[in-house]
Amino acid sequence: MIWLHNLWHIILITNTILAFYIVFHRRRSVPTTWAWLIILLVLPIVGLILYGFFGRGISQENIFAINKQKHIGLRNVQRTITQAPKKASPNDTSEQGKIAINFFDKDGESPLTKNNSVKLYEDGRQMFDDLIRDLEHAQETINVEFYTFYSDEIGNQILNLLIKKAKQGVKVHVLYDAWGSMGASKAWFDQLRKVGGEVLPFVTSRNMITRYRINYHLHRKIVVVDGKISWTGGFNIGDQYLGRKKKFGYWRDSQVRLVGSASLLLQERFVMDWNASILKNTQIITYSSLFFPDLDENDTSMGNIATQIISDGPDRYEPYMRNGMMRLMLMARKRLWIQTPYLIPDDAVFAAWQTIASSGVDVRIMIPCKPDHPFIYRATQWYANELTRYGVKIYIYNTGFLHAKTMLVDDLYATVGSMNQDYRSYDLNFEDNAIFYDKGFNKEMEQSFVRDMKNSTLLTKDMIKKQGRLLRIYQSLSRMLSPIL
Repeated sequence: MIWLHNLWHIILITNTILAFYIVFHRRRSVPTTWAWLIILLVLPIVGLILYGFFGRGISQENIFAINKQKHIGLRNVQRTITQAPKKASPNDTSEQGKIAINFFDKDGESPLTKNNSVKLYEDGRQMFDDLIRDLEHAQETINVEFYTFYSDEIGNQILNLLIKKAKQGVKVHVLYDAWGSMGASKAWFDQLRKVGGEVLPFVTSRNMITRYRINYHLHRKIVVVDGKISWTGGFNIGDQYLGRKKKFGYWRDSQVRLVGSASLLLQERFVMDWNASILKNTQIITYSSLFFPDLDENDTSMGNIATQIISDGPDRYEPYMRNGMMRLMLMARKRLWIQTPYLIPDDAVFAAWQTIASSGVDVRIMIPCKPDHPFIYRATQWYANELTRYGVKIYIYNTGFLHAKTMLVDDLYATVGSMNQDYRSYDLNFEDNAIFYDKGFNKEMEQSFVRDMKNSTLLTKDMIKKQGRLLRIYQSLSRMLSPIL
């Protein structure tokens, strides 16, 4: 028995040395460092296994593949911006609006486009109907990029349509995250490949079994048709997004359909992600008018909504989108309304919400009434309770599952995209959002939020007091581990 006791001591000492090396050998936030240190020290061996799945950094070859991509379409976007009628401009958003515009375009990667029409979708049935119609009408190119592309009823309907368009000579590219698209096998996608379509798993989700990494995945949702019409937001491709899964019930999400120069920016984002993910038998996409067409400024389908497309990922040294969203939020003078399925902010965003609410701004955050990930939902509850104490109004959406990722700032600024208010979106996933500088669209977003409030419950301090002790312990534990959820 002595040898067993000594072996255990050796394991504990080795585990402790590895734990400190693992958490300090690369740059992390302080909360993330402490969370992993607790896991690794409290759960010897098991903690190391969990770290292998959830904590490892993105590989150097993947960082290089993503960072080296060139912005091949910006010249065409800049040309259409220059030629666009002066119906929309930064001046329409006030001098203050230029602060956000300049921040998001500080590296010249996210110019403000001025000639867009935008349609907002909340219901999956209407959204998929119109998306399918756009795909049906595609003449030259279809580029599809999703975190989730399931092999289910709607997934097969979309795949069969892409097969049909590929047979007609349309160039079809599909980029997906292998971890998020469980069940969508290589053989399933081979149906599209056999007729000339091209399909790739995103570079960081390739070879899941050998790399066994759950973090650093493609979370963007992008469709671009003929370089002119594009879609982005929170919807993925799967039956649950149509409310067909009993677990979730009605699925409440937000998606936008864009016509105009912003589509060229989403096209460029797709091309860069595609080129970073290519395999030996796959061709890169080079600059071509096929993918980046000159847009006709007399086209009546385009409007005058000023729009920026922003994107981010762990290949960047700084949390660009998180910092930009904070800058936008801190511009609020009257209201800050947010919808998010996961409310797990880092310390900086949490402090920003406290400060904004304490300044007399009407801060409202809407979250779901049910979890899709129980542990994450308990952390969401903890933050909801804490924010309520600081004057933030937390609305719990009751009519199904809320998956929308939206934000309203005063009467001028709005955003729709894939970014949640949590650590994973801030630091670990590849995201994209559309920022709108338009009072009319802001008003439409406001009306949508008000409708959702009618189907929501306002969290009160009395409701928080009635939560059981066991639930509060569960919430506190989840919150402690929130940086690595």
